[in-house]
Amino acid sequence: MPPLVAFDLDDTLAPSKSPVEPRMLAAFAGLLARTQVAVISGGNFEQFQAQLLDRLDAHAGLSEEALTRLHLLPTCGTRYERRENGAWATVYRENLSPDERDAAMAALRTSAERLGLWEPEPWGEILEDRGSQVTFSALGQRAPVAAKQAWDPDGSRKNALRAAVAELLPALEVRSGGSTSVDITRRGIDKAYGMRKLEAATGIPLASMLFVGDRLDPDGNDYPVKALGVPCRAVEGWEDTAAFLEELLAD
Repeated sequence: MPPLVAFDLDDTLAPSKSPVEPRMLAAFAGLLARTQVAVISGGNFEQFQAQLLDRLDAHAGLSEEALTRLHLLPTCGTRYERRENGAWATVYRENLSPDERDAAMAALRTSAERLGLWEPEPWGEILEDRGSQVTFSALGQRAPVAAKQAWDPDGSRKNALRAAVAELLPALEVRSGGSTSVDITRRGIDKAYGMRKLEAATGIPLASMLFVGDRLDPDGNDYPVKALGVPCRAVEGWEDTAAFLEELLAD
């Protein structure tokens, strides 16, 4: 059992923007009982709350002691949350400046409209200010999983938008996010950044950790963790992750 197991959230622990399923929840709780666990994602803390934490709070038998072993790194680790005195406490938060945020919002909308990628009837907001990150979700924040999977199966539309926005924002980092998203942060901010912050906070070497993610391909948003040298396990969805954890916990 590694001293710390870190996970992506969407399509690794849960269906995109959806709550963790009961089978996954049971395996995740079992892991928390035995080792340190981290979740790192481009999503904001409210997304973590809706998809994972609310479900953990309702899970029978999960102790407060177990929750203290959970490390939460929203927006690729530019925010860090730990359990203290029965509540989630912010250890740090690194926000974009108002000028950086406004420039990111404008570049995303302008480029999406020019490329014909601005959805006139989205499921929720297309642009989201996540504090330390601005995120474009092509079909809206609440789009159904099936619609998101069908929108850009080969990644070409999202990659075209990322490249166009990057030309307009040379001082910021523009990355491909989830299945329909593009994320903008300060330079040098990706999941590798968050994992280094996690190493500093816990004292656990990166080489001793295990990272589990569904986008470890070179174009994926989990790839910076692999490139950092962290041992990784590639999965193809939450069911794959649950099966892996059940096997890990059986040892």
